[in-house]
Amino acid sequence: MSKGDKIFLLFFSVIYGVVWYLNYLSLKNIPPKEAFKSLGHRWIVQIGGFRINPATLLMSVLVIVIIVWIVLWVRRSLQMIPTRGQSFMEWILESFYKIVEDTVPDPRFVKPTFVVATTLFLYIAVSNLLGSFPGVSFVGYENGELEKISLFVDTWQPPTADLNTNLTYALMVFVISHAFAIKAKGFWRWFKSWFEPNPIMFPMNLIGELAKPLSHSLRLFGNIAGGGILVFIFSYLIKYFLLPVFLWGFFGMFVGIIQALVFSILAVAYISAQLT
Repeated sequence: MSKGDKIFLLFFSVIYGVVWYLNYLSLKNIPPKEAFKSLGHRWIVQIGGFRINPATLLMSVLVIVIIVWIVLWVRRSLQMIPTRGQSFMEWILESFYKIVEDTVPDPRFVKPTFVVATTLFLYIAVSNLLGSFPGVSFVGYENGELEKISLFVDTWQPPTADLNTNLTYALMVFVISHAFAIKAKGFWRWFKSWFEPNPIMFPMNLIGELAKPLSHSLRLFGNIAGGGILVFIFSYLIKYFLLPVFLWGFFGMFVGIIQALVFSILAVAYISAQLT
């Protein structure tokens, strides 16, 4: 183990010890009914007839800032002999391009699909990774008003734990896939595909297409939001001793990266299906 690794491990241990102690003090005398009463409640603000989750907006801005910083950092450090960071980014992009190239049947739509899939993967992956680290969390009452802002009691709230975020991206993929299909096949051929192989199949085709964005968004939401709730429950039961750091890492890094990959590959598959 290098000197840098030892310093990082010591720093991480101290930070985790402080977080554990603060959470232990805040939760040791709170009964389960009181601790869990606000579990799953969101901070909601009514603006012009729309219900907005400010926490999701704030975390979305943070994710965008992180991605822009990563891109600028990699861009400034581009070299003929790549560094480890540059090699890692190139490996991600090359892997995605290969998947898209092998999946999308029309070469004209390989690059646009690659851009869509890669953007979704980077955004969702960074969002899910926020669920790996303790930070600021916003707790709302049942009616949506802000109850309290907690520090280090839970992880940062990933935007993907909000169904509205996931449904927005799933609907975006739905619209893009059909827009590509119209451009590739022409409007009338695309329109006729809704009634194939027989006009009586139109209701089934319609339901099948509408089910895609629904299942696409719910899969990601269930894994990220459900994982966060499970971690909070287990953490409270053992008073934040040892287990949270493992579960935060498991759901945020392992499950989070896998779900980002699944969401992006499904986007490629849905676009490819419409171009076939």
